[in-house]
Amino acid sequence: MASLDGGLCAVVLAAGEGTRLRPLTERLPKALCPVGNVSLLDRALARLAGLGLTGPQQVAVNACYLGDQVVEQVGTRAHLSVEQGTPLGTAGGIGNLRDWIAGRGVLVGNADAYLADPTSQPGPDIAALLHDWDGESVRLLGQPAPDPTAPGTFDGHLFTGFSLLPWRLVRELPPTFGDLVRAVWRPAEAAGRLTVVPYPGIFYDTGTPADYLTANLHAAGDDSLVDPTATVTGHCHHSVIGAGATVRGTVTRCVLWPGATVHADENLHDVIRVDENLTVPTS
Repeated sequence: MASLDGGLCAVVLAAGEGTRLRPLTERLPKALCPVGNVSLLDRALARLAGLGLTGPQQVAVNACYLGDQVVEQVGTRAHLSVEQGTPLGTAGGIGNLRDWIAGRGVLVGNADAYLADPTSQPGPDIAALLHDWDGESVRLLGQPAPDPTAPGTFDGHLFTGFSLLPWRLVRELPPTFGDLVRAVWRPAEAAGRLTVVPYPGIFYDTGTPADYLTANLHAAGDDSLVDPTATVTGHCHHSVIGAGATVRGTVTRCVLWPGATVHADENLHDVIRVDENLTVPTS
């Protein structure tokens, strides 16, 4: 494994608007949407902690869209990079952190990536990405694509949310809008200096309401996942019930955000109930 002692830092990308996840992301930034009653951002930070990467010296989080919420959620757990105006994109967000990165390699994680390996804990499940890294090449975490030749694939794989970037490329990234695919990954691939490390577990990008529901149901396991502070006098079937939520009716394959209510005369299927005024279908 590459040295974690001063030679590597991590950045969680949490600045995006999450347009495909609207209207959920009109209430929360995508990084703070709960999956299995834990925000995606907290899941990402826990995975980094499982690799020994913690605190504002080793971990940074960028924020822009509904950035105040991200800043509050992170607190003092990581260095914060608040982008003004519109998000800088995946490359610009890293470029904006060059002074903080300061010569180190960077493990970059998308906050919206839901990863779960039943054989390994978060952190160790992606440790292969760091194993014997030379500090010079680019690595991506990936899974075999249904169509290995489809656009957007890398060596026949789909990207699954984490990449490893050397300082020699990071130092060239300007703090202006850009994406890592065009700025770093494809050029490294063309130069023969990009490697895809397979991820053996489950991956969902949570980018749409349907995928977001699927990730939640995976987190719930075979039964329902009910927060201890929720009140359930009705019926729950393979659903995720958030803190302080109330179920008087019936929910099947649903997600209830904290404080949401399902009334006694309601029978919900495959929806996300945010509050009294917002229920989002997933089909």
